[in-house]
Amino acid sequence: MRPMPDARPARFAVLAACLAAATAPVWAQTGTPPVTPEQRRVTDDVASAGVPLSELAPNAPDQHTVKAGDTLWDISGLFLKSPWRWPELWGMNRDQIRNPHLIYPGQVLMLVKVDGRARLQLAQGVGDSAGGDAVKLSPRMRIAALDGSGIAAIPLRLIQPFLTDAVIFENDALATAPRIVAAQEGHVVLGSGDLAYARGEFGGTTDFRIFRTARPLIDPATKEVLGYEAPYVGTADLIRPGEDRPLANGKTEIVPATLRIKQVRQEVGIGDRLAPAPQRNLQRYIPHAPQTPLAGQIASVYGDALNAGQNQIVALNRGTRDGVERGHVFALWRDGDYVTDKTGGKAETLKLPDERHGVLFVFEVYERVSYALIISVKEPVKPGDRFTQP
Repeated sequence: MRPMPDARPARFAVLAACLAAATAPVWAQTGTPPVTPEQRRVTDDVASAGVPLSELAPNAPDQHTVKAGDTLWDISGLFLKSPWRWPELWGMNRDQIRNPHLIYPGQVLMLVKVDGRARLQLAQGVGDSAGGDAVKLSPRMRIAALDGSGIAAIPLRLIQPFLTDAVIFENDALATAPRIVAAQEGHVVLGSGDLAYARGEFGGTTDFRIFRTARPLIDPATKEVLGYEAPYVGTADLIRPGEDRPLANGKTEIVPATLRIKQVRQEVGIGDRLAPAPQRNLQRYIPHAPQTPLAGQIASVYGDALNAGQNQIVALNRGTRDGVERGHVFALWRDGDYVTDKTGGKAETLKLPDERHGVLFVFEVYERVSYALIISVKEPVKPGDRFTQP
């Protein structure tokens, strides 16, 4: 840790790297945090400026002590009306984004307001010379190694289950995937630890996820098939491959492969399909607005629910080909109602303005579809609802 001299105030804001620390890995593997052109532009423009006071949350505190369980999104939300505008609050530059620092529980963050703008800085507590309890807060910068002890960018506990569960297949690949054909001792359904027997091409893989039959995901606007969403069932290990045994009578005896069910989200059944478990990558989730205007609609609510609320998952009808990235933040809109105006002498039908009522956070992106977590919402979200730039 190396303190920053007070004579160089323009660099205090550099600390922001902590937000890029959103970057604390979900899974351990080396990698480089993604930095979008928009992030680079914003951080270069405001590295020494901070955010206008008008963008601060109405009850923004003068300081905040980081607690275990805090996330960078939570902290930004304490100080800003729009938490995804973190680069402006922290005022970092390209080098700090490239080499992110972390913030830790116990550190004190100070909101410093100068010339109509505000920046967030680290403060260091120093006991008084008399050995009393008085604490003096002064802006400092902490440089720390990137490790797993820093706080996360968003509440990862909300999306981690879906990093395995929520899967979009670009085509109906599961239709020809290995399938479970029988259960141990004639069971109809299987649970953790049970044996299952399957047929198909396993391709040398031993670690599999189990899915129910995939269903097409339809674009609400164009009615095109965007991909195939399959309900996640659980995981299984291949413990013995199948074989075709030649018999003395010239016929062939088919022996299916044997798998052991590991984890189950719901009971495994005959006919369920197998797909190789993906290699777990380092995922860095840095909340940010899209660089260019982006809009679309909710294609589906994940699971069997008709509507979704806060902390639920929805599929969007936009993906990488449209410019969607992990970490993108979108605004949710509710369609304005139709009402009848009887105040002017004759009845006329009016369409009320659409109202913004929630925020989405994209955590997984495919070519034509994305999965997003509903961070906040006022009313139930349903397929067909639209989203735009935040």
